This record gives sequence, C-alpha cells and structure tokens, in this order.
Amino acid sequence: MSNEPGTRNIAACFSKVTDPRIERSKRHKLLDIILVAICGVICGADSWVDIEMYGNAKKEWLKTFLELPNGIPSHDTFGRVFAAIDPEEFERSFREWVQTIHELTQGQVIALDGKQLRGTQEGGKSAIYMVSAWASENQLVLGQQKVEEKSNEITAIPQLLKLLEIKGCIVTIDAIGTQTKIAETILERGGDYLLAVKENQGHLFEDMHYLFEVDKQSDFKEAPYRYAKMVNKNHGRIEVRQCWAISDPEYLSSIRDIDRWPGLKSLIRIESERTMGKTTESQVSYFISSLEDDAKKILNAKRSHWGVENCLHWVLDIAFNEDHSRVRKDNSPHNFAIIRHMALNLLKMEQSLKVGIKAKRLRCGWDTDYLLNVLSQ
Repeated sequence: MSNEPGTRNIAACFSKVTDPRIERSKRHKLLDIILVAICGVICGADSWVDIEMYGNAKKEWLKTFLELPNGIPSHDTFGRVFAAIDPEEFERSFREWVQTIHELTQGQVIALDGKQLRGTQEGGKSAIYMVSAWASENQLVLGQQKVEEKSNEITAIPQLLKLLEIKGCIVTIDAIGTQTKIAETILERGGDYLLAVKENQGHLFEDMHYLFEVDKQSDFKEAPYRYAKMVNKNHGRIEVRQCWAISDPEYLSSIRDIDRWPGLKSLIRIESERTMGKTTESQVSYFISSLEDDAKKILNAKRSHWGVENCLHWVLDIAFNEDHSRVRKDNSPHNFAIIRHMALNLLKMEQSLKVGIKAKRLRCGWDTDYLLNVLSQ
C-alpha cells in the first residue's frame, strides 16, 4: 500500500485487525478488503454486492494505493471475511482511529443511545441492538457496543463507557441508563452524568414529582432554584424549553434512598412545549445529575442529547438505509454497523460541500477527488 494521504490513518489503525482466514484461502489482502468496503460504503454501497460493484467500477483508482493482487474480492468473499472478523477487535481499531481525528473538549456532551438494526432479524432470531456514543458538539460517533441476546442496554452501557475517554465530559442517557452502577462508572471515568428519571424509578420519580409540583404552586419562587429558558423557531415550529434545577442539601435529603446515587448534586425539571400552527404539545421530564444546579448548562446538555436522534439514528436510516440492510450472517451486522459509523464520521467532518449526507455519498461515488478529501479528514 502506498502512503496515500486519504487512507494513511485508516490503514494504520485497521492493519492491526487479525485475519480470521486460514492461510490457503488468503487470495486477497485483509487490509485491501477492509479499505474497499469502507470506500464503498462512503460512496453509497449498502450491501456486499454493492461493495463488489463499486470495487470493480473503481478498480484502477483503488490500485493506486491498494495491492489488490487478485483484483476485487467477490461479494461472497466480503461477506465471509466480515462475518468472521472479531467485532471487538474491529471496534477497537475504529476507536483508535477516532482518537486520531478527534479530541474531546472539557464539558462536551456525550450522548449514549441505543438503536435496533431491524433488517438483521431473520428466522425467529432477534434483530441486533447497538448502543452508540455520540459526541454532540463535533457530531461524531465515538464508539459502539452490541447488546447481547437475552440482555439489554443496562449491561451494554457500562461496557461501552469503560472503553471511552470521557474525562471532563457530560454523559447523557435516557431513562434505561438511570442505574446506580452506570452513574458510578461515569464518575469513575472522570465524567459527569445527566440521567432521565421516569416512573420505573419508583421512589425517586415519586419524590421528585411531589417536590416540583408543590413548588410549582408558588412558581418556584420559595426555594433556591436556578432557571433557564430556551426558545427555538424552525420551519413554522416553535419549541420552548424551561429548566429548573436545585442543589439545596435540604431538598436532596428529602429524596428517599438518595445515598444510593453516587455524586448526585442536583434535581432537575424540564418543561418542553412545542407549537405547530394551532396545535401545542407539552411534556414535563425529570433528571438527576452530578453537575451543580447550572440550569443553562443542563438545558444545553439535554438539548444536545435530543439531537442524537436526528443527527445519528435518523441519518443512518435515511442516508445509509440501515433499517433495510440484509447483512445478517454471524459478525457481519456488527462489523457493517461500525463501517457505517466510520463513513458517517468522515462525511460529517468534510465541510466544504453544504449538502446532506446522502448527497455527499453520491458525490464521493462520482468524484474521486472529493472522496479523497473526505478520506483525508
């Protein structure tokens, strides 16, 4: 392989992946297979057949920096190899690559959220579920963890947190992640947590709901609350979010079993109101945090978490057709999900073309100079 600038960092990180094949079946270099697949997915390929077609269409260009001793692998070869590659090792190479392109800043929000890959369901087998870590400010996937069968996000989230560098960051998770062990793991890793509280939290939800409802009667003026408000207008929609946060020790001590929650410093109420035309919808949500009661900071952090649906999951479905993917065999769905995340990161970082991700994928397929620009991020 040449020192092509567009692939140097990628090659350095993914060259460490162990080749799962026996020696006599190695007609194609493993790194060639990985890099053709990455380039293919960036350029619009959504299956192994697509990747083979892409490789054959761009073979002469790919040979300028790949060895390709026996040409472009068949779609069956791509499928077999990625079904056999250890996804934990592949994920480790992905995280190492992310560290070469991205540096976390103090106070950055890392949103953890799960998504089911619906197209991976087959023959009574459950579709795989992935928990991803999303750097909200830079809009990059930092890592992902597959939820094992007969398990749930509660076990996957701590595993992912232990693999990430989160020191100085604010970790946000939906209600399923509101677990004492998860809060403890975040603090041990040097981060702060902002966790949603819903009815399934029992006493915690009941006590917080009671406190805030009582103080609402006096418009929150009889207690040392800190307050922030955010108004957004977009495409005829008006969204108003208000936050009340309190760190008063007397209030904290009124929550039953408060000592179970390590580092808990503030109780939070966020009221969201959305108006479209003549229709208005409102919602009240509760949160706990290891942050002090800085209502503005907390409201900004929570808004960043809400963005993960539009910036990550929605884009994977619309621009990468993830929910309709039929990549199903063995480790293939997990490994293909990592490639999609890598492609998304590269396309997000490229800022010269002011269009959506789907259009950028098309441009990469048409224009190798632009593809090199994307790979060079």
